[in-house]
Amino acid sequence: MVKKLLLLFFFSFFTGISAQETFPVNFDYLSDNIYLIHPAAAGIGNCSKIRLTYGQQWMGMEDGPSLQTLSYHDRITERAAVGAIVFNDKNGYHSKWGFTGTYAYHINFDREDMMNQLSFGLSLMYLQNSLDQTDFVTDDPSLTGELETGNYYNADFGLGYHYLDAHSYFTVKNILNSPRDLNTGSLESDNLRRYMLTLGYYFGREKSFQLEPSVMGQFVEETGEILVDFNIKAYKSINEKNQIWAVLSYRQSFEGNPVESLKMVTPIIGFTFNKWMVSYTYTHQVGDIVINTQGSHQLTLGFNLFCQKPRATACPNLNSVY
Repeated sequence: MVKKLLLLFFFSFFTGISAQETFPVNFDYLSDNIYLIHPAAAGIGNCSKIRLTYGQQWMGMEDGPSLQTLSYHDRITERAAVGAIVFNDKNGYHSKWGFTGTYAYHINFDREDMMNQLSFGLSLMYLQNSLDQTDFVTDDPSLTGELETGNYYNADFGLGYHYLDAHSYFTVKNILNSPRDLNTGSLESDNLRRYMLTLGYYFGREKSFQLEPSVMGQFVEETGEILVDFNIKAYKSINEKNQIWAVLSYRQSFEGNPVESLKMVTPIIGFTFNKWMVSYTYTHQVGDIVINTQGSHQLTLGFNLFCQKPRATACPNLNSVY
């Protein structure tokens, strides 16, 4: 009985916190989609990139969280780039949709045969948050029994640095304190700031296959929660235009969780065919307290436009296929 109560409390806590986020941080950044979490990655590659994702969490559970995103980013000059993201996020009775516009600036210190680049990115976002109380049966006067909506704004700022086969990004998400009008209970907070750091290196350029280990850390200011992703990605080129790759990722939280550290294992498989990219992501929670055993599923479909000649030395998020 105690374990069931703990599970219910953990589920309520996790759902409430997730509902307040402006944009969930999933694992699709490992599917050649790093712009979703780091604004400095807008226009970072040698192609304009369109990415469409559909994610469904907690399969088999009614009203489980789902997320759809459509993103595009491109260079508009030698140094300047723009990007845009449209997303729709639903989590039980909470839902939100929004639009993000990004401006990025890249300073190249490189020669033609090597990469040395510093990047800056700023994203501004508009969101509409909704709480559907029409199915609630309660005497609580704070719940109206209606569909409530609220609009708010926020912004992300980030830095990126690439040198040869190494890459790094640092982003502060949700810079602004954004008051919202929705009645989301005692967990409501105006502070959604999240600090994110990504580091990675690309090995084996001249080998038959390549490996790219990386780590991504997050710090949530309001709750003190720390989450770290440990990732390993393997590439195998079929020819100059086609490539297959696979990822294994492990995420764990270290602070801020009142019941148990969140632990997730995520395998990803994908391939690039000419200018198309397709990937499938599966996330499974592990530990003594598991919300749902069916896991989370996500599909990503991408298309590259206006590709330029790849740089001789750069990691894969800068070049499409070698």
